[in-house]
Amino acid sequence: MRHSLKLFLQTDYVTRFSFSIVYALLASVALNFFYEPGNIYASGATGVAQIISTLFQQFLQVDFPIAWGLLLINLPLFILGWFKISRRFTIFTGITVVFTSIFMELIPTEVLTTDPIICAIFGGVLNGAGMGYAFKNGLSSGGLDFITIYIRKKTGREVGSLSIIFNGMIMVAAGILFGWQYALYSALAIFVSGKVIDVVYTKQKKMQVMIITRRPEVVIAALQKRLQRGITIINNAQGAYTKENETVLFTIVTRYEMPLLREAMNKSDGKAFVSIAENVQILGNFYEEEL
Repeated sequence: MRHSLKLFLQTDYVTRFSFSIVYALLASVALNFFYEPGNIYASGATGVAQIISTLFQQFLQVDFPIAWGLLLINLPLFILGWFKISRRFTIFTGITVVFTSIFMELIPTEVLTTDPIICAIFGGVLNGAGMGYAFKNGLSSGGLDFITIYIRKKTGREVGSLSIIFNGMIMVAAGILFGWQYALYSALAIFVSGKVIDVVYTKQKKMQVMIITRRPEVVIAALQKRLQRGITIINNAQGAYTKENETVLFTIVTRYEMPLLREAMNKSDGKAFVSIAENVQILGNFYEEEL
């Protein structure tokens, strides 16, 4: 019992647990303050749950809570996460989904505006920020996120862009069932949410770093201490102006790791020349931290 408590209270686990609550709050506010008043369908499993809830209300005159639909949809997808992504990731995602369902029920629907464009934009920003921070801390909102993360691990494509593709199918279903105006405004919300995810979730942004230094051993030691990245060394490079021999180092990092890179360079060789190319495409193996 003490060992389990000690394990849970580790900094990493506490951070993940706190961001589960943050995401659940943001997603619930987005749903109850913007999506529902504006008749906007959310992305992922929440959007599917909204469609199911609407079907029950319109055709069966039964009030089926979105929160219950969210839980039921996620149950089979937890199997994919458990065996194909990470068991720890799946457990914390389960916690996140439970918190989200609870907050969806506890937070009352508040009509700030019924303008569908405003609801789509602000709901998309809140939802995307919550999902991006969840991904950044090794969590997920569940549902289609399991599928998009699994495909990202296999193909390297950006999560937000994959989410737009999958959620487009949800919008088509919403348009056919309930009217195309709802589908179009919901598509705007999904687009905004996906772009915010790509801005916040910086772990997926890969950057090529070229370092020209006269202290290669010290720089390499500092980089390897802080980053789990391979480094290519080009010896005996010569500066055209100084004619002095220097060493060129090449490595690939994520945007999320940039503070660690700066720290390593400041500690090892503050006078080194560092060039960074953003959003490079990688072919072959590239280590990514387990979720």
